[in-house]
This record gives sequence, C-alpha cells and structure tokens, in this order.
Amino acid sequence: MRVTPIPLTVVLALAVCTAPLAAQAQQAPKVVRVGVFAGGGPGFQAGFEPFRQRLRDLGYAEGQDLALEVRNAEGRAERYPPLAAELVRLKVDVIVVQGNAALAALKQTAQTIPIVMANIGDPVGAGFVASLARPGGNITGLSNMAEGVSAKWAELLKQVAPRITRVAVLWDPKNVAHASMWKEIEEAGRALAVRPIAWEVREPNDITHAFSAMVAEKVGAVIVLPHPAAGANLRQIASLATTHGLPATYLSREFALAGGLMSYGPNVADMWRRAADYVGKIAKGAKPADLPVEQPTKFELVINRKTATALGLTLPPSFLLRVDEILQ
Repeated sequence: MRVTPIPLTVVLALAVCTAPLAAQAQQAPKVVRVGVFAGGGPGFQAGFEPFRQRLRDLGYAEGQDLALEVRNAEGRAERYPPLAAELVRLKVDVIVVQGNAALAALKQTAQTIPIVMANIGDPVGAGFVASLARPGGNITGLSNMAEGVSAKWAELLKQVAPRITRVAVLWDPKNVAHASMWKEIEEAGRALAVRPIAWEVREPNDITHAFSAMVAEKVGAVIVLPHPAAGANLRQIASLATTHGLPATYLSREFALAGGLMSYGPNVADMWRRAADYVGKIAKGAKPADLPVEQPTKFELVINRKTATALGLTLPPSFLLRVDEILQ
C-alpha cells in the first residue's frame, strides 16, 4: 500500500495549533490564596473545618489550587494588628475574618484585598459596611446578629429564673456591636422588670474579677456578649457562672457544650460554610461591593440539662417546647 507523505506545511501548521494546547495542559492550575484571620474561641473552632469542607465541595483542593494562610489571635488584643499586617504582606487573594476586633484591625491595613466576614456582629453599626444590601468597599459576608436576638437572651433568662431582678452583662464598651446589643437588653429589661448591669471584659484577666464583683453586687444571672476574650475562656466562664449559682446565656452553642446553661444564636458552622460560598464567588471575579451581606435565617436554642440541675432550676414546659437541642 502506498502512503502519501504529509506536506511539510501541514505538519508545521498542526504543530503551531497544538503547541498552545500542550503548553496549557502542562500549565499548573491557578492557586487561590485564602487568608483566614480568627479572633479565636468557639466561633473559630466550630466553623473552620466546615469552611474547609465547603471549599472542597466547591472543587478546591488544598495543595493544588487552594492555599490557606491561617492566623489566630486567640482572643489576645495585642495580636490583632501584627497578624492583620502579616496577612496583607502575604498578598492573599481574599481574607475570611471572624470577630469584630479582628476585622477592625484588618480594615486598617487591608484596604484593597477582598474581605469576607464569617461571623461579625452589627457590621453596619461598626462601620465595616455601608449597608447590608449594598456593602460597598472591599468587605462583605455574614453578620451573626439580627434584630431582637439580644433582647431574647434577657427573656430566656427570665423564663428559667423568674425571680431575677438584676442581670450582669459581660461586654467590651469599645465594641460597637456590643453597644447595640446593650441597648436591646436595656429595653427588654424594662419590660421584664430586670435591671442589666454592665461588667467590662476586654482581656482574659478581667473574667475572674468580674465574677467576684457580681457576687458582691448580688446579681441573679449573666449574659455573656460574644467577644474573643470570652470565647477563648469559655470553660472558665461557664464554670464560674455555675460555681456562683448564676444562670447564664450565650450566643454560641459551644458555651453550652462547655457547661454553660444555654445559648441562643445562629449555627456557626453553617455561617462558615456560607462564607466559603463568598470565597468561591470572589475567586471567580465577583466584587465584594456587589455581594449583599447575609444575616442568619435560623436561630437555635440549646440548653445544658446537667447545668440546669446543678443550678437548681426547674425548666418550664413552655420553655422546653422552644428548645432545639438538650445537652445531657
């Protein structure tokens, strides 16, 4: 059989056409570099692994087309500025942040890098975004609060401990989100005949002093506002509250798991998973300013029955009907 030779011009043309395809096939995939800046505590511990899993679900593989740069301040205020600056120097493509103090430090240094809020209180009031619908700038993501949640903490305490008249509120007055929470608690307190008393907690060392002072003031219960210093010492806080016979409520389920009486707030793992969706959109070219800030759609009430028994509380049936999870 006679074989007709292929003209040299055809061979060259095929080589020219296939060379870019071969080069493209050998080219390494673009690596998306994601910074994770955590204030620390349960909000990070409960959310980071679901966040990583959601990124895998979206098709990203660490070590191939995804690199995670994780920095955890562990509730220590002095660590926020240097860790924020470090992430900026690494020139990551997007930064996911947990905690208002962490975001405040990051906002000072990362003015062009897209930032995704994984768990932030009152981002509008804190000045992080212009509005929920139109955040503007380089920040978007998720708020962990919705109107009425702080008031609900006071109402729930009154239900399980109806005789209380004074409630201590552990807060940081420099946290703008805490200011709006305090206002709601004050308004609820007037309707419930309960007087809220503010106790400042900025650092872990403030916690023991605060509980000692509460006993002297004869408060009847405690509301712990979400804060890195509180989150990094959740077991200590839960233990002190029970030891002093004080019913306490928290935003995060992790406090109830650590022995706290109850929590009422959003599912943290779900918020982090949704933060991963924001990362995926930004990696594909979306601008933070065009992505509305989301709020929780479902809040969960969790009660620790063992702690309730230790405090001598009888939980009313009407209260138990509202509980989403009872920890034994």
